[in-house]
Amino acid sequence: MKKLFVLLGAVVLVVAFTAPAFAAEWSFYGSARMSMFWTNKDWQDSQSAALEDDTNTMGHQLQGNSRFGANVKAGDNLVGRVEMGMSSSNVATRIIWGEYDFGGFKLGVGQHYAPVDYLISNQVFDGDQDLLGYGAIYQGRKPMVQAKIGGFKFAFVSPQSSTTLVDPETGASYGGLDTEISWPKLEASYQLKAGGFSGKVMGGYNQYKVLGIDKSETLDSYVLGLGAKFNMGPFMFGGDVYYGKNLGNYGFVTGGNGNAGYDIADEDLLDNTGFGWMFVANFKMSDMLTFEGGLGGTKYEMDNTADDDDTASWYVNATINFAKGVFIVPEIGQNNNGKDFAGNDQSKVTYYGLKWQINF
Repeated sequence: MKKLFVLLGAVVLVVAFTAPAFAAEWSFYGSARMSMFWTNKDWQDSQSAALEDDTNTMGHQLQGNSRFGANVKAGDNLVGRVEMGMSSSNVATRIIWGEYDFGGFKLGVGQHYAPVDYLISNQVFDGDQDLLGYGAIYQGRKPMVQAKIGGFKFAFVSPQSSTTLVDPETGASYGGLDTEISWPKLEASYQLKAGGFSGKVMGGYNQYKVLGIDKSETLDSYVLGLGAKFNMGPFMFGGDVYYGKNLGNYGFVTGGNGNAGYDIADEDLLDNTGFGWMFVANFKMSDMLTFEGGLGGTKYEMDNTADDDDTASWYVNATINFAKGVFIVPEIGQNNNGKDFAGNDQSKVTYYGLKWQINF
């Protein structure tokens, strides 16, 4: 709490001293979110033998994506945004962003959602999971320099370079390897809106050399994705598909094992190709009540392995609004982590519960 008070005090001081000089307009906001879920976890074959077959537990905690932030207008052409994530034990930067409109061309600098990103699911389990790792196109908020022209975005994104390589046959691993980077991650997207339809096509490429193994290797990774959403009166239907190589090394939220492998005997990197999809539908019965359901899945195929690594998830929920910005979301669902590259069954979590949220 002491850190939080210090942070809020610093924000107030910054506003007090900068507002007269720059005549900036600050609009503050916040979101408090609590999660209460009962889970049944089936550990399956590949988990520790010390664990029982099933674990049943209840969790009730502040979600890590609770937040406090501000939108800033510093002029007709200059805007900014600051957003901090608030968990019970940590305060972290979610967004710090400045954007200038040159007239038909916008330049943005800082940390924000990158062009390769498509979130339309409202799955609330596990801190607003939103089918992340189970078909959603997502890599988190990234430091970048971005140009935007109409619906087109292009960005130099902070490159992903951390890696752990595993031999899928022997299980031997190399962790904390040194890397050599020559280029930032390159990403682009184009978004189209027409009436009740919106669609987005996106892609990105990342490359670095892996050092510290028997010989240096160039590790390439890329992703191509397509998302679309249809609004027809009280109904919404949407989904996405994506395909890529070494998506875990790209920085993508994969759920399954999306990292490249390493064949120790042949001293070669093993590429890992991945595919994912999701579908979401909801129905707004009234301003007070909305129903939603969604499902998604992923599959990863690594060179020189006989089995694939796959995941799947489904959920059904209802958003119940009590007042403006005050609502709960009861939900039931399941996350199934499928099989690993050795053909072992992995954990499966069945859950029910609700999220409490107040936006202010």
